[in-house]
Amino acid sequence: MPFIETLTGIALLLAGGTALVRGASALATRAGIPPLVVGLTIVAFGTSTPELMVNVMGALMGETELAFGNVVGSNIANVGLVLGAAALIAPVAIDGSVVRREIPLVLLITAMLLVMCLDPLLRDQPASLDRSDGVLLFLMFSIFLYLVTRDFLETDDEPLVQEIRALHLTERVERYGRDALWIAGGVALLAIGGNITISGGSTLAEQFGVSPAVIGIVVVAVGTSMPELVTSIIAAARREAALCVGNVVGSNLFNAAVVMPASAVILPVQVPQGGLLDITASFLFLLALVPVFLMGNARMGRPAGAAMLAVYIGYVVYRSIG
Repeated sequence: MPFIETLTGIALLLAGGTALVRGASALATRAGIPPLVVGLTIVAFGTSTPELMVNVMGALMGETELAFGNVVGSNIANVGLVLGAAALIAPVAIDGSVVRREIPLVLLITAMLLVMCLDPLLRDQPASLDRSDGVLLFLMFSIFLYLVTRDFLETDDEPLVQEIRALHLTERVERYGRDALWIAGGVALLAIGGNITISGGSTLAEQFGVSPAVIGIVVVAVGTSMPELVTSIIAAARREAALCVGNVVGSNLFNAAVVMPASAVILPVQVPQGGLLDITASFLFLLALVPVFLMGNARMGRPAGAAMLAVYIGYVVYRSIG
Protein backbone atom coordinates (compact mmCIF):
# COMPACT_ATOMS: atom_id res chain seq x y z
CA MET A 1 0.00 0.00 0.00
CA PRO A 2 1.42 3.42 -0.92
CA PHE A 3 0.37 4.99 2.39
CA ILE A 4 2.24 2.31 4.39
CA GLU A 5 5.15 2.65 1.97
CA THR A 6 5.27 6.40 2.56
CA LEU A 7 5.14 6.02 6.36
CA THR A 8 7.88 3.37 6.20
CA GLY A 9 10.05 5.73 4.21
CA ILE A 10 9.50 8.53 6.72
CA ALA A 11 10.39 6.18 9.62
CA LEU A 12 13.64 5.24 7.87
CA LEU A 13 14.39 8.92 7.30
CA LEU A 14 13.96 9.70 11.00
CA ALA A 15 16.12 6.74 12.03
CA GLY A 16 18.78 7.69 9.52
CA GLY A 17 18.86 11.30 10.67
CA THR A 18 19.26 10.22 14.31
CA ALA A 19 22.11 7.85 13.44
CA LEU A 20 23.87 10.48 11.33
CA VAL A 21 23.73 13.07 14.11
CA ARG A 22 25.08 10.62 16.67
CA GLY A 23 27.99 9.48 14.55
CA ALA A 24 28.90 12.88 13.13
CA SER A 25 28.76 14.58 16.54
CA ALA A 26 31.06 12.01 18.15
CA LEU A 27 33.47 12.04 15.22
CA ALA A 28 33.63 15.84 15.11
CA THR A 29 34.28 16.25 18.83
CA ARG A 30 36.94 13.53 18.72
CA ALA A 31 38.61 15.51 15.94
CA GLY A 32 38.78 18.55 18.22
CA ILE A 33 35.92 20.60 16.77
CA PRO A 34 34.38 22.74 19.56
CA PRO A 35 31.09 21.30 20.85
CA LEU A 36 29.36 24.63 20.24
CA VAL A 37 30.22 24.52 16.55
CA VAL A 38 29.07 20.89 16.41
CA GLY A 39 25.74 21.87 17.95
CA LEU A 40 25.22 24.74 15.55
CA THR A 41 26.13 22.81 12.42
CA ILE A 42 25.94 19.02 12.64
CA VAL A 43 23.04 18.77 15.10
CA ALA A 44 21.06 21.49 13.30
CA PHE A 45 21.78 19.80 9.98
CA GLY A 46 20.75 16.42 11.34
CA THR A 47 17.26 17.53 12.37
CA SER A 48 16.57 18.58 8.78
CA THR A 49 18.21 15.64 7.00
CA PRO A 50 14.82 13.93 6.40
CA GLU A 51 13.57 16.97 4.47
CA LEU A 52 16.93 17.32 2.69
CA MET A 53 17.03 13.68 1.59
CA VAL A 54 13.42 13.72 0.39
CA ASN A 55 14.19 16.77 -1.74
CA VAL A 56 17.48 15.45 -3.13
CA MET A 57 15.93 12.10 -4.02
CA GLY A 58 12.89 13.87 -5.44
CA ALA A 59 15.08 16.02 -7.67
CA LEU A 60 17.08 13.00 -8.84
CA MET A 61 13.83 11.13 -9.60
CA GLY A 62 12.20 14.17 -11.24
CA GLU A 63 9.50 14.44 -8.55
CA THR A 64 10.07 18.09 -7.66
CA GLU A 65 6.41 18.81 -6.84
CA LEU A 66 6.47 16.50 -3.84
CA ALA A 67 9.84 17.95 -2.79
CA PHE A 68 8.43 21.48 -3.03
CA GLY A 69 5.44 20.55 -0.89
CA ASN A 70 7.72 18.87 1.64
CA VAL A 71 9.81 22.00 2.31
CA VAL A 72 6.97 24.53 2.33
CA GLY A 73 4.69 22.16 4.25
CA SER A 74 7.41 21.50 6.84
CA ASN A 75 7.88 25.22 7.39
CA ILE A 76 4.14 25.70 7.87
CA ALA A 77 3.94 22.68 10.18
CA ASN A 78 6.90 23.87 12.26
CA VAL A 79 5.08 27.08 13.18
CA GLY A 80 1.43 26.03 13.16
CA LEU A 81 1.70 22.46 14.45
CA VAL A 82 4.95 22.35 16.45
CA LEU A 83 4.78 25.75 18.14
CA GLY A 84 1.01 25.56 18.51
CA ALA A 85 1.19 22.16 20.24
CA ALA A 86 4.08 23.25 22.48
CA ALA A 87 2.25 26.42 23.54
CA LEU A 88 -0.81 24.38 24.52
CA ILE A 89 1.34 22.50 27.02
CA ALA A 90 3.27 25.48 28.38
CA PRO A 91 3.78 29.10 27.29
CA VAL A 92 6.60 29.40 24.75
CA ALA A 93 9.04 32.27 25.29
CA ILE A 94 11.66 34.06 23.24
CA ASP A 95 14.98 34.28 25.08
CA GLY A 96 17.97 36.08 23.65
CA SER A 97 18.73 38.49 20.85
CA VAL A 98 19.84 35.62 18.61
CA VAL A 99 16.29 34.36 18.25
CA ARG A 100 15.04 37.87 17.73
CA ARG A 101 17.46 38.22 14.83
CA GLU A 102 16.60 34.83 13.33
CA ILE A 103 12.93 35.72 12.87
CA PRO A 104 13.63 38.68 10.55
CA LEU A 105 16.23 36.61 8.69
CA VAL A 106 13.90 33.72 8.00
CA LEU A 107 11.16 36.18 7.04
CA LEU A 108 13.59 37.76 4.56
CA ILE A 109 14.56 34.41 3.03
CA THR A 110 10.92 33.32 2.82
CA ALA A 111 10.10 36.62 1.12
CA MET A 112 12.93 35.95 -1.34
CA LEU A 113 11.41 32.55 -2.10
CA LEU A 114 8.07 34.23 -2.66
CA VAL A 115 9.56 36.71 -5.14
CA MET A 116 11.44 33.90 -6.92
CA CYS A 117 8.09 32.21 -7.56
CA LEU A 118 6.63 35.29 -9.26
CA ASP A 119 8.03 34.39 -12.69
CA PRO A 120 4.61 34.65 -14.39
CA LEU A 121 4.38 38.30 -13.33
CA LEU A 122 8.04 39.31 -13.51
CA ARG A 123 9.27 37.36 -16.56
CA ASP A 124 6.11 36.03 -18.18
CA GLN A 125 7.35 32.47 -17.65
CA PRO A 126 6.09 29.46 -15.67
CA ALA A 127 6.98 29.76 -11.99
CA SER A 128 10.10 27.82 -11.04
CA LEU A 129 13.16 27.86 -8.82
CA ASP A 130 16.20 27.47 -11.06
CA ARG A 131 19.87 26.91 -10.31
CA SER A 132 20.67 30.62 -9.94
CA ASP A 133 17.90 30.91 -7.32
CA GLY A 134 19.37 27.94 -5.48
CA VAL A 135 22.88 29.44 -5.45
CA LEU A 136 21.54 32.74 -4.13
CA LEU A 137 19.72 30.99 -1.28
CA PHE A 138 22.88 29.01 -0.44
CA LEU A 139 24.82 32.29 -0.21
CA MET A 140 22.19 33.70 2.16
CA PHE A 141 22.59 30.68 4.42
CA SER A 142 26.39 30.96 4.42
CA ILE A 143 26.11 34.58 5.59
CA PHE A 144 23.67 33.56 8.33
CA LEU A 145 25.92 30.69 9.46
CA TYR A 146 28.96 32.96 9.65
CA LEU A 147 27.16 35.63 11.68
CA VAL A 148 25.59 33.21 14.13
CA THR A 149 28.77 31.17 14.65
CA ARG A 150 30.85 34.31 15.19
CA ASP A 151 28.41 35.78 17.69
CA PHE A 152 27.96 32.51 19.57
CA LEU A 153 31.69 31.99 19.91
CA GLU A 154 32.06 35.50 21.37
CA THR A 155 29.34 35.31 24.02
CA ASP A 156 28.32 33.00 26.84
CA ASP A 157 25.20 34.76 28.13
CA GLU A 158 22.78 33.65 25.38
CA PRO A 159 20.35 30.99 26.64
CA LEU A 160 20.70 29.14 23.35
CA VAL A 161 24.47 28.98 23.84
CA GLN A 162 24.00 27.59 27.33
CA GLU A 163 21.51 25.02 26.04
CA ILE A 164 23.88 23.80 23.34
CA ARG A 165 26.79 23.65 25.78
CA ALA A 166 24.61 21.51 28.04
CA LEU A 167 24.20 18.88 25.33
CA HIS A 168 26.41 15.88 25.86
CA LEU A 169 28.22 16.28 22.56
CA THR A 170 31.67 15.68 24.01
CA GLU A 171 31.11 12.03 24.86
CA ARG A 172 33.72 9.97 23.06
CA VAL A 173 33.36 6.47 21.72
CA GLU A 174 35.93 3.72 21.79
CA ARG A 175 37.02 3.88 18.16
CA TYR A 176 36.65 6.11 15.12
CA GLY A 177 35.20 3.07 13.33
CA ARG A 178 32.09 3.10 15.47
CA ASP A 179 31.44 6.73 14.57
CA ALA A 180 31.95 5.96 10.90
CA LEU A 181 29.48 3.07 11.11
CA TRP A 182 26.82 5.34 12.61
CA ILE A 183 27.40 7.86 9.84
CA ALA A 184 27.39 5.24 7.09
CA GLY A 185 24.28 3.60 8.51
CA GLY A 186 22.52 6.94 8.81
CA VAL A 187 23.33 7.91 5.23
CA ALA A 188 22.17 4.51 3.97
CA LEU A 189 18.87 4.73 5.86
CA LEU A 190 18.34 8.28 4.60
CA ALA A 191 18.93 7.24 1.00
CA ILE A 192 16.62 4.23 1.25
CA GLY A 193 13.98 6.13 3.18
CA GLY A 194 14.07 9.05 0.75
CA ASN A 195 13.62 6.73 -2.21
CA ILE A 196 10.72 4.88 -0.58
CA THR A 197 9.05 8.11 0.55
CA ILE A 198 9.18 9.67 -2.91
CA SER A 199 7.91 6.49 -4.55
CA GLY A 200 5.09 5.98 -2.05
CA GLY A 201 4.13 9.65 -2.01
CA SER A 202 3.92 9.82 -5.81
CA THR A 203 1.75 6.69 -5.97
CA LEU A 204 -0.46 8.05 -3.18
CA ALA A 205 -0.97 11.27 -5.12
CA GLU A 206 -1.98 9.34 -8.23
CA GLN A 207 -4.47 7.18 -6.31
CA PHE A 208 -6.16 10.17 -4.68
CA GLY A 209 -6.00 12.25 -7.82
CA VAL A 210 -4.25 15.17 -6.13
CA SER A 211 -1.03 17.01 -6.80
CA PRO A 212 2.14 15.45 -5.33
CA ALA A 213 2.69 18.85 -3.71
CA VAL A 214 -0.45 18.28 -1.62
CA ILE A 215 0.85 14.89 -0.45
CA GLY A 216 4.12 16.64 0.38
CA ILE A 217 2.31 19.20 2.52
CA VAL A 218 -0.18 16.88 4.21
CA VAL A 219 1.78 13.65 4.74
CA VAL A 220 5.50 13.96 4.04
CA ALA A 221 5.97 17.39 5.62
CA VAL A 222 4.30 16.38 8.88
CA GLY A 223 6.29 13.14 8.97
CA THR A 224 9.64 14.80 8.42
CA SER A 225 8.78 17.43 11.05
CA MET A 226 8.38 14.76 13.74
CA PRO A 227 11.83 15.43 15.32
CA GLU A 228 10.94 19.07 15.91
CA LEU A 229 7.44 18.16 17.13
CA VAL A 230 8.59 15.48 19.59
CA THR A 231 11.45 17.62 20.88
CA SER A 232 9.21 20.64 21.43
CA ILE A 233 6.49 18.64 23.18
CA ILE A 234 9.00 17.00 25.52
CA ALA A 235 10.61 20.36 26.27
CA ALA A 236 7.22 21.92 26.96
CA ALA A 237 6.20 19.03 29.22
CA ARG A 238 9.38 19.64 31.25
CA ARG A 239 8.64 23.38 31.38
CA GLU A 240 11.73 24.02 29.25
CA ALA A 241 9.93 25.40 26.20
CA ALA A 242 11.83 28.69 26.08
CA LEU A 243 13.94 27.61 23.11
CA CYS A 244 11.14 26.15 20.98
CA VAL A 245 10.94 29.29 18.86
CA GLY A 246 14.66 29.27 18.15
CA ASN A 247 14.57 25.62 17.13
CA VAL A 248 11.55 26.08 14.88
CA VAL A 249 12.76 29.28 13.25
CA GLY A 250 16.22 27.80 12.71
CA SER A 251 14.69 24.71 11.10
CA ASN A 252 12.58 26.89 8.79
CA LEU A 253 15.64 28.87 7.76
CA PHE A 254 17.59 25.68 7.01
CA ASN A 255 14.71 24.27 4.98
CA ALA A 256 14.32 27.43 2.91
CA ALA A 257 18.02 28.27 2.46
CA VAL A 258 19.55 24.77 2.16
CA VAL A 259 16.96 22.07 1.52
CA MET A 260 15.00 23.88 -1.19
CA PRO A 261 18.04 25.17 -3.10
CA ALA A 262 19.62 21.70 -2.94
CA SER A 263 16.74 20.51 -5.13
CA ALA A 264 16.93 23.53 -7.43
CA VAL A 265 20.66 23.07 -8.07
CA ILE A 266 20.15 19.42 -9.06
CA LEU A 267 17.00 20.02 -11.10
CA PRO A 268 15.03 23.27 -11.44
CA VAL A 269 11.93 23.03 -9.25
CA GLN A 270 8.67 23.80 -11.03
CA VAL A 271 6.31 25.58 -8.64
CA PRO A 272 3.12 23.46 -8.60
CA GLN A 273 -0.41 24.75 -8.70
CA GLY A 274 -1.11 26.34 -5.34
CA GLY A 275 2.60 26.59 -4.58
CA LEU A 276 2.55 30.37 -4.43
CA LEU A 277 -0.30 30.18 -1.92
CA ASP A 278 1.71 27.73 0.20
CA ILE A 279 4.78 29.96 0.32
CA THR A 280 2.56 32.94 1.16
CA ALA A 281 1.00 30.91 3.99
CA SER A 282 4.47 29.99 5.24
CA PHE A 283 5.42 33.67 5.30
CA LEU A 284 2.19 34.69 7.07
CA PHE A 285 2.58 31.99 9.75
CA LEU A 286 6.04 33.35 10.52
CA LEU A 287 4.86 36.94 10.37
CA ALA A 288 2.13 36.13 12.90
CA LEU A 289 4.82 35.34 15.47
CA VAL A 290 5.86 39.00 15.59
CA PRO A 291 2.63 40.52 17.00
CA VAL A 292 2.00 37.39 19.10
CA PHE A 293 5.26 37.84 20.99
CA LEU A 294 5.19 41.64 21.00
CA MET A 295 1.73 41.75 22.54
CA GLY A 296 2.34 38.78 24.81
CA ASN A 297 5.51 40.03 26.51
CA ALA A 298 7.72 37.75 24.42
CA ARG A 299 5.54 34.71 25.16
CA MET A 300 3.05 32.62 23.23
CA GLY A 301 0.35 31.49 25.62
CA ARG A 302 -2.20 28.71 25.30
CA PRO A 303 -4.88 30.81 23.53
CA ALA A 304 -2.40 31.90 20.86
CA GLY A 305 -1.12 28.32 20.55
CA ALA A 306 -4.64 26.97 20.14
CA ALA A 307 -5.39 29.60 17.49
CA MET A 308 -2.17 28.80 15.61
CA LEU A 309 -2.94 25.08 15.70
CA ALA A 310 -6.53 25.63 14.54
CA VAL A 311 -5.41 27.78 11.61
CA TYR A 312 -2.84 25.16 10.63
CA ILE A 313 -5.41 22.34 10.68
CA GLY A 314 -7.83 24.48 8.69
CA TYR A 315 -5.19 25.23 6.06
CA VAL A 316 -4.19 21.56 5.71
CA VAL A 317 -7.84 20.57 5.31
CA TYR A 318 -8.33 23.30 2.70
CA ARG A 319 -5.29 22.18 0.71
CA SER A 320 -6.39 18.54 0.96
CA ILE A 321 -9.83 19.11 -0.52
CA GLY A 322 -9.06 22.24 -2.55
